[in-house]
Amino acid sequence: MSRIGKAPITVPKGVTVDLKGNDVKVKGPKGELSRTLRPEIEIKMEEDKLVLTKKNDDRLSRSLHGLSRTLVANMVKGVSEGFEKTLEMTGVGYRAQMEGKKLVMALGYSHPIEIEPPKGLEIAVGKGNVITVTGIDKQAVGDLASAIRETRPPEVYKGKGVRYKGEVIRRKAGKAAGKKK
Repeated sequence: MSRIGKAPITVPKGVTVDLKGNDVKVKGPKGELSRTLRPEIEIKMEEDKLVLTKKNDDRLSRSLHGLSRTLVANMVKGVSEGFEKTLEMTGVGYRAQMEGKKLVMALGYSHPIEIEPPKGLEIAVGKGNVITVTGIDKQAVGDLASAIRETRPPEVYKGKGVRYKGEVIRRKAGKAAGKKK
């Protein structure tokens, strides 16, 4: 029994939702997103709220109910507010800068790492090598942030690398800490 799936989605002012069967199109001040829901899920507009219901009570329908509701809620939030992921770089000589729309990072490799954001996403570099990824599609923002983090994941001995803001790296003691005389 999904408690998430039962919750209605409030549609804010300035956002329009177009429903054609299981095709959902959401337009807002930041852009437009669309998605086709599975046939096991039914979506209806009631006043200024979207309500998702499952057609029957089998296992597949129950598992898709909360997922579908969350996907549609993320679409509504994305076109009205947008999503943002922040990454931090730690390490001597690690730098990030923008060259046009392209992110160029020096991460201790013999070559610079260049990442071009896909259409609909933006990358910004702030003070202290803080990288911010913004966009309207939550999955695309997370995927790009993950790709940036994978260029130099944080390592456990010195804590150097690219990590999400607020991510805690469990540090390990080096081999010198384990020796006893």
